[in-house]
This record gives sequence, structure tokens and C-alpha cells, in this order.
Amino acid sequence: MVLATCCRLTAPLLLPVLTAARRQGRDLRSREPLPAPAFCSLAGCSSKLGLHPIWQGPIRIPGGTRQSPIDIRVRDSVFDPHLQPLSITYDPSTCLQIWNNGYAFLVEFDDSTDKSVIRGGPLKNQFKLKQFHFHWGAIDDWGSEHTVDSKVFPAELHLVHWNCCKYASFEEAIMEDNGLAVIAVFLKIGKHHQELQKLIDALPLVKHKDTLTEFKNFDPSCLLPYCPDYWTYFGSLTTPPLSESVTWIIKKRPIQVSPNQLAGFRNLLFTSVGEEEKNMVDNFRPLQPLMNRTVHSNFKPMLDVARFKEKSEEHAHCPHAGF
Repeated sequence: MVLATCCRLTAPLLLPVLTAARRQGRDLRSREPLPAPAFCSLAGCSSKLGLHPIWQGPIRIPGGTRQSPIDIRVRDSVFDPHLQPLSITYDPSTCLQIWNNGYAFLVEFDDSTDKSVIRGGPLKNQFKLKQFHFHWGAIDDWGSEHTVDSKVFPAELHLVHWNCCKYASFEEAIMEDNGLAVIAVFLKIGKHHQELQKLIDALPLVKHKDTLTEFKNFDPSCLLPYCPDYWTYFGSLTTPPLSESVTWIIKKRPIQVSPNQLAGFRNLLFTSVGEEEKNMVDNFRPLQPLMNRTVHSNFKPMLDVARFKEKSEEHAHCPHAGF
């Protein structure tokens, strides 16, 4: 998950790019959890594969036990009949701009009003939408931060919200308990996503690091599957400071995007104008141990749900949904 604030001084908190697994010669696709629960071993985007500058400071949380991302084991998830449907209200007029921060691209929103908020589900308060961003791989075989029964998706969308009932600002909420709520949506290769194309078409305007462009009247709800099923657990930011302030809400069904659309993400650069070009790929954190946490769901898992059978991938009311 990538953070953003109104102050660009917080940019060091944002997402790094390649996993240290590659440095160590491990297969990225294995995505085995790291042994240290609060250690984020992401490497840099340089050809020398050195640590990215944002990871050269402290990257451990003493006693950290709620780190993200995780592998969701469907059979081990617990159905919670008290989980209500998630209420999502997004106003397209609050969409402001797209910003390439050198680690990902962020679509940022005006959070000075209550026009774009979520409530319900596992949340006890109202949360305001701050931004959304994606994580993706160098190829379609990997890219998501979370996995489901070890299944890796080509990309993952994060819609980042902050608790406006308990805290005065996003900057305060990111460091506090119950400060953030992130809706995660998996992306899979399939049909062309018409609504996403508006965003893809704007990406050439933010190809280089530290570039931004105005981006108005975009409704992020078009990136959500209609299916209401989700998993939820308590976790952390996936970039420094790795604070354990996040309620994760992970949609069960992915959305479909075309290969060309996902390739549009990879045309972005980690680097600024005039620097050696380095494509923005593999911007995800490795899996972290579940520790003693429980993943809850608002649906009863079927016995064979972990198989993700192809025949069940189309949903009557989800034109861009997957399994």
C-alpha cells in the first residue's frame, strides 16, 4: 500500500519497487512469507539492485505482529455473520489529480468533505477516501501484494481511506490504531475494462517521477466488483513506517483488465526526466507471516472455493468480475 499526503515531505513513506527475493536469487512467484514479521525486504529499482533510498533507514517494528500483505487461506478464514455489507459512496467531483511519486502512481482525492466515504462492514466509523493506487509485476505472472491460497494475481488495487471520526487528518491517522481502511481489489487478465481506460490514457502525462496531471470527474467505484463478498483482517502499511494501523478489506472477486491495459502501467518510470530510464514494475512487498491473526469473511467459503474454477469466473452482475 502506498501512502500520500497533502505534504510532499512524506514521500519517503511511499512504495519501493523490487523484492530482495530477486537479489537473493529466489523465485518471485513462490511468494513464501518472510520469517521476520515486521521486516520489509524490498530492494531498489537500479540496475545494481541496491536498496531503494526509502528502505535505507529503520525498517523493523519492534514486536510487530500485524504486518501486511499476507496469504489468505480460504479454508482457514472464519465466516462472521455479524459483518454487514460495506457501504461505499464515491463522488467523482472529489477526484483531483494523478501523481507519479517515483514508486507508483497515485490518483488523489479531495478529503476536505464527506463526499467520498466508506462505512459499515468491519468498520465502526466513517472513513474518507484519500487516494488509490496499484501494485503490479514486470509480467502477468505476478504483481499483487496479497495472495489467495498462494494464487498470485497480475496486479492489485488499493483504495486508501482514513478514519475521520477519530483523527483530524490523514497524516495523524496513518500512525494510529484504527486509522486507515484499505479496500483491495485483485486484477486479472481478461476483458478490456472500459472505465479503467480513461485512467490508462492519462498515464503518459505522468510517465516520469515527480510529474502530475489534473484528473477530474473519475468515479473509483467503477473499479470495484459488484459482488459484495470480502475478507477482512487487521494489518499494516506495506511501506515504511509499516505502522499497524490498517483494517484491510479484500474483495473476493477480481476485476478483469486487458493485457494492453496492464502493459500501460509498466510504461511508467521510477526515474525523473534526464535520468536513466527504469520501468516501474514489481512494486510490491513480499508476504508476511499471519502470526496469531484471524482472517474473517462476510460469506461462507465453499469447500472448493480455493480452486478458483474457470467455469465460475463469470458473474451475472459483474461484467468485469472474475472467479
